[in-house]
This record gives sequence, C-alpha cells and structure tokens, in this order.
Amino acid sequence: MLETALIMIALGIFAGIAGAILGLGGGIIVTPILTLGFGLNIKYAIGASIIVVIATSSGSTIAYLKDEVLNLRVAMFLEIATTIGAVAGSLLTGILNPKYLYVLFGLLLIFSGFNMVRKLRAKPSDYGTGKNDRLAKKLELDGSYYDKNLNKTIDYQVTNVPSGLSVMFGAGLASGLLGIGSGAFKVIAMDTFMKMPLKPSSATSNLMMGVTAAASATVYFFNGTILPNIAVPLALGILGGAVVGSRVMQVLPTKWIRIVFIPVLLYIGGNMLLQGFGVKL
Repeated sequence: MLETALIMIALGIFAGIAGAILGLGGGIIVTPILTLGFGLNIKYAIGASIIVVIATSSGSTIAYLKDEVLNLRVAMFLEIATTIGAVAGSLLTGILNPKYLYVLFGLLLIFSGFNMVRKLRAKPSDYGTGKNDRLAKKLELDGSYYDKNLNKTIDYQVTNVPSGLSVMFGAGLASGLLGIGSGAFKVIAMDTFMKMPLKPSSATSNLMMGVTAAASATVYFFNGTILPNIAVPLALGILGGAVVGSRVMQVLPTKWIRIVFIPVLLYIGGNMLLQGFGVKL
C-alpha cells in the first residue's frame, strides 16, 4: 500500500505539472498510465481522472488568480455554453450516432494542431492582435497579464466570441455524449478562435475544467468508481505539482508551450478520428 501510494503521489506530481502548464487538467496523462501501466479498470481510471482534474484546477487556479493570469470573465461566460452543450449531449445519448462527433472533433483538433504549427513558424507574438469585437467589448472580456518571461504587461483583445462559444458548446456536447474531457477544446476556443494569448488560455482552461469536473464528480462518487486508495495520493501529488506547474508556465516562452501542446493535440485528434472510423487504440 505504501509503495502504491508513493507511486501515485509521484504520478500526481508529474500530471499536475503538465496539466497546469498545458491547461489539460492532467486526466489525459493519468488515465492511460493507470489503465495500461497498472491494469486498472477503465471506469476506475476515469473516476480517478475526475479527481485529477479537480486537484489540478484547484492547485493551479490559486496561483493564476493571485498573479492575474487567467481571465475570469471569459471563463464564466464560456462555461455557459459548455454546460448547455453537456446537458444536450446527455439528452442525445442513444439518439445521435457518436461516430460522427468523433470524426468532427478529431478533425477540429488536428486542424488546431496544424494552426499552432503555423503560429510557431510565424514571427514570435505572445499577445492577441485581433480586431475589436463588439460583443467582447460589451461583456468586458478583454484583459491583460504580466508575462514573467518577457518581463512586461501584455494587453490583449478577445475576438470571434460567437466562434469560441460554438466550440465550447461542441466541447460540452462531446463531454456529455462521449464521456470525454474537453480541456483541449477549451484551449482551442480561446487560443485559436478568440485570439487570446496561450498563457491566459491555458490558465483559464484550468479554472473551467475544475468547474466542469466538480459537477460530475458527485455522480462518479455515488457510482463507486472513485477509489480512495488511488485518488487520495494522486490528489496530494497533483496539488503540489499543479502549483509548481503554474509557476513554471509563467516563465516559459510561449513557443515551448506550443511545442509541447501540438503533439498532444495531434494525438488526441488522431485517436478520436480513428475511433470515429471504428479503430480503437
């Protein structure tokens, strides 16, 4: 038991750091390791991943709020679309063929991955340069943050709000219908469509995932799919790792965050695309 607990804490630290930096919550790291590496039943691995997401969000959001990196107004606004999509997805379960959503969102993730490659090849820029958006202005979604890598305050404008809302509705739909996490979609909605800088996008995604996961954690708890001997040490490690990851993210060049994020996007997108065509990895 002690050996397992120590391994889970170490895994949690790693997942917390990676999740806080990329805005993915850490569940994408923990679930395959628990199922493939430890032979844990997938339903218990998913239950543990819910705790992972909440712990990553809690640990990193504290630091991001203190340093004013995340955009709270954007987070709360986009959560409306995510929640509506999740409810719609749960209602459509058994009615809509999920393979079409797998293909659609797989293609979206792959497109976003290549879009990030294009941004890497363009001249370095870490701030939103989109045109003024009337809806964003009305809702006061524009923001600023202090970049510790560039040692200056970055002011950015949020644009294409309807497009971001559409992606977030789709992410909620996929979560409710397919039972998948939507961290990658949250970052895509803000970075690719709403033209927010990657660092605030990642920080804001961490907060939003915690809100979404907390809503579903109760269901997993009463279903008995959250194992305390796995979830507790994981959460302890993740809380520490997320705090470290949130500090590391702020001093990393945006270019390196994209370099790490791109293969993750392409992997998730490719996996979803294959599942849409009936191929399971």
